[in-house]
Amino acid sequence: MVISSVHASSINIQSLSYGTTSCDLTFAMNLLSIQFKCISFHSVAVRLGFVGDEFCESGFITLYCKAGEFENARNVFDENPERKLGSWNAIIGGLNHAGRANEAVEMFMEMKRSGFEPDDFTMVSVTSACGGLGDLNLAFQLHKCVLQAKTEEKSDIMMMNSLIDMYGKCGRMDFAIQVFEEMSQRNVVSWSSMITGYAANGNTLEALECFRQMREFGVRPNKITFVGVLSACVHGGLVEEGKAYFAMMKSEFDLEPGLSHYGCIVDLLSRDGQLKEAKKVVEEMPMKPNVMVWGCLMGGCEKFGDVEMAEWVAPYMVELEPWNDGVYVVLANVYALRGMWKNVERVRKMMKEKKVAKIPAYSYASTTF
Repeated sequence: MVISSVHASSINIQSLSYGTTSCDLTFAMNLLSIQFKCISFHSVAVRLGFVGDEFCESGFITLYCKAGEFENARNVFDENPERKLGSWNAIIGGLNHAGRANEAVEMFMEMKRSGFEPDDFTMVSVTSACGGLGDLNLAFQLHKCVLQAKTEEKSDIMMMNSLIDMYGKCGRMDFAIQVFEEMSQRNVVSWSSMITGYAANGNTLEALECFRQMREFGVRPNKITFVGVLSACVHGGLVEEGKAYFAMMKSEFDLEPGLSHYGCIVDLLSRDGQLKEAKKVVEEMPMKPNVMVWGCLMGGCEKFGDVEMAEWVAPYMVELEPWNDGVYVVLANVYALRGMWKNVERVRKMMKEKKVAKIPAYSYASTTF
């Protein structure tokens, strides 16, 4: 928790204390409340005899997964040996949404071995998990499964969109383009997935051209579309273009920018060395900045050696993530860049005293939205 601010005039990084914040306690209490409610609802369903109902079963699996109670979710799943496809979809989707991609894929394989054929909901979840893993060989296998799951009675647009997203995350935009071009119908998700894929793979000009074509076809962009567009500008260093697209959200499409959009703008300005303007954006945000927004600004401080700005940002980051060593490491780097070695040693000593956890391969500055 931050006890007092860090001022540039006096190096006061020691004012950052490591401990439990009110945010931590609130989160823990809310989590316990959610878990208690899940168990309470489940108990009522058992008493009323609804547990055998396939919709209740899949509903409780989803509920437990969202509460982070994966053991209970698996228990509900395992208790019914004659489970239906909906329960498989619930456990696969729940694991995927929780970032447990490997487990989601393993459950899909188990489902196939059990003789179940996936539907569009199954394939959307498992292709999303595959994208998170970046496994191209698995992607090819899942593409075949998607083609097998297609039916004439139902639109396949949701599955096709999931393939675009999967190939984009696997770094193969050539396959994403092929899927996109073969689609008989496209919606805003189709276009947004292409734009986001281009942006994530550093294809800035292609992303912006895709956005232009999208508008030309009369498809109205949504907030996710603009996250992709702004991310493309960040990767391409297109500051003025990024600011114009950010303004376009409200002026042309009446879309209120969210945390991710503000994060992109702060990142864009910070990478360009416009730290004062980035700070102004942060101060004028209609919502509280998260650690990624602050991290983008801190990354700019590290790149350009701005001690004063780094000392202003540091307390906010420590307050949000007191357990993370990232802010201390970056602050020490800023001091080192300016030859302020006493301050470097002071920060390193503080890290040892507070036993701040080191997170391998974690970087605020490299995190994208």
